[in-house]
Amino acid sequence: MSVRVLVTGGTGLVGQGIKYVIENEPANSHFGKHDGEEWFFIGSSEADLRNQEQTRKLFEKYKPTHVIHLAALVGGLFINMKRKVRAFSISFQTNRTGYPQLDFLRENILINDNVLHTAHEFKVKKVISCLSTCVYPDKVEYPLDETKIHLGLPHDSNFGYAHAKRLVDIQNRAYKDQYGDNFTSAIPTNVFGPYDNFDLEGAHVLPALMHKCYLAKKNNTPFVVWGSGKPLRQFIYSRDLAKLFIWQLRNYDDVEPLILSVGEDEEVSIKEAADAVVKAMGFTGEYRFDTTKADGQFRKPASNKKLMGLVKDTGFQFTPFEKALDETVQWFTQNYENARTGKPQ
Repeated sequence: MSVRVLVTGGTGLVGQGIKYVIENEPANSHFGKHDGEEWFFIGSSEADLRNQEQTRKLFEKYKPTHVIHLAALVGGLFINMKRKVRAFSISFQTNRTGYPQLDFLRENILINDNVLHTAHEFKVKKVISCLSTCVYPDKVEYPLDETKIHLGLPHDSNFGYAHAKRLVDIQNRAYKDQYGDNFTSAIPTNVFGPYDNFDLEGAHVLPALMHKCYLAKKNNTPFVVWGSGKPLRQFIYSRDLAKLFIWQLRNYDDVEPLILSVGEDEEVSIKEAADAVVKAMGFTGEYRFDTTKADGQFRKPASNKKLMGLVKDTGFQFTPFEKALDETVQWFTQNYENARTGKPQ
């Protein structure tokens, strides 16, 4: 039977990671394209997923049997704090004008509800939605695991986005309870890689560091990192995450979300990340930290114990952080003119 996989947000960071893996891994392997599969990677130019009718027409066009739902309005720490109901963006983009938190909440609720309900109406066999570790409570016992999502309020810096993503888990359970639909979700940690959003107004930490360092080198100016550099994060390479999404689509049928992450012992400090960016960029100028800027949460380690128990027989291995970062920096510098960098600096 034909398998037709629709990837929303397919032109963004994770979507392009999945496309790369599907096209480059050996056919019929654990992570490569299988016989009888068709993959469709769509971005915002094809449909406004806030709009129910446009979402329905998208499903009528591609007739998916499976969906990987990545489309979202997202932003890094500082833009999330700034945006506390307007333009729309998909595939891991943000508009450069400020957004209140209401926009993160409302836009993502509209997107997610339309995708899930349309998938139900079209009798899609499986949907995997992408969540984030920001859904977890600000005050929670670490490490994070799949059972702790709803145990308290999320961090104030991104409560709109976090609550919208939490609702996906509730919707998945409700669709399963009422209709038996096979809807589930994945919770990646901090994703980076080619096709990331490098716009300094909306980028997450690693692409922001790469872009700042690139400009400092180009303009012979200091490379200034916001914050103390002390917070710790688990970074996952988009092409590694892509393999895990592909595996999950084919093998994981539990409604319980699944954390997709490197191990707790692979946390990297922001300073270590910045040091690695400086090395990869070959930057030799002034480099310092601006401690007047906020750090955000100090750490939020997530356990990948459940994941690693499930993929142990696939041969999956995470790409070493510095290798993945080097590959991303190389992609960014080679594609700077076409990368998502915002207005010319």
